[in-house]
Amino acid sequence: GLSERKDEMPILEITGLRKTYTTRLGGNRVEALKNVSFTAEPGEYIAIMGESGSGKTTLLNILAALDKPTGGSVILDGMDLAKIKESKLADFRRDNLGFVFQEFNLLDTFTVRDNILLPLVLRGEKYPAMQPKLNSTAELLGISALLDKYPYEISGGQKQRTAAARAMITEPKLLLADEPTGALDSRSSDELLALFAEINRRGQTILMVTHSAKAASRAKRVLFIKDGAVFHQLYRGNCSDDEFYRRITDALTLLSSSEEPQSLRIKREGAE
Repeated sequence: GLSERKDEMPILEITGLRKTYTTRLGGNRVEALKNVSFTAEPGEYIAIMGESGSGKTTLLNILAALDKPTGGSVILDGMDLAKIKESKLADFRRDNLGFVFQEFNLLDTFTVRDNILLPLVLRGEKYPAMQPKLNSTAELLGISALLDKYPYEISGGQKQRTAAARAMITEPKLLLADEPTGALDSRSSDELLALFAEINRRGQTILMVTHSAKAASRAKRVLFIKDGAVFHQLYRGNCSDDEFYRRITDALTLLSSSEEPQSLRIKREGAE
């Protein structure tokens, strides 16, 4: 049956991903992604790290089907993103992906309840079917008491948990989080990361782009991207959060220090 196939297949398969932009002024070509390949198994929790301009945001946008690669492929649960018609992309995103952004992206004129239910409403689900999903998701995220409030009445941490509830209520194949703790104080960050760990423990596959070694230390695997390619990866194994955090900060130091000598770089850029 389907479940057997699921076990042996990665949920996400990225092969030789390239993305080249041509800047409008002067028509310079920028290689945002040169060659990114990795797979994610169902139930994995992967953090993606890299300096600004390393290509991690481009990668996230391609995974979110918001941007198309120049080369290579992204296969989500057996579906090739490149083969989805433009007119079907919004449906594809809504049915397969959940998003948690740094800016929360909540609708201010909607209550917390209606913000969370929005993806189900857009999907055309009937209200009675939504109710149990809403209740269990809100309870898990500790926001049951806030459902009648509006986003401007609640704290940043509560907004981010509302956004997480909205992302999870569809039971997405992949939860994509972009700097989810970026706008939060350290206590709210800790709470959100504890929730992510719990959601993952319940089987949700999570891919999180983050600058924060602390956030990444809660994941099970960390991919480091540099100059548009996967430079290094770390698996948690049996590490505690603290040990994993140390390994991540060591890798980040390595990432920023292993620059090529200036002379080489000038030569290479001249050759291009």
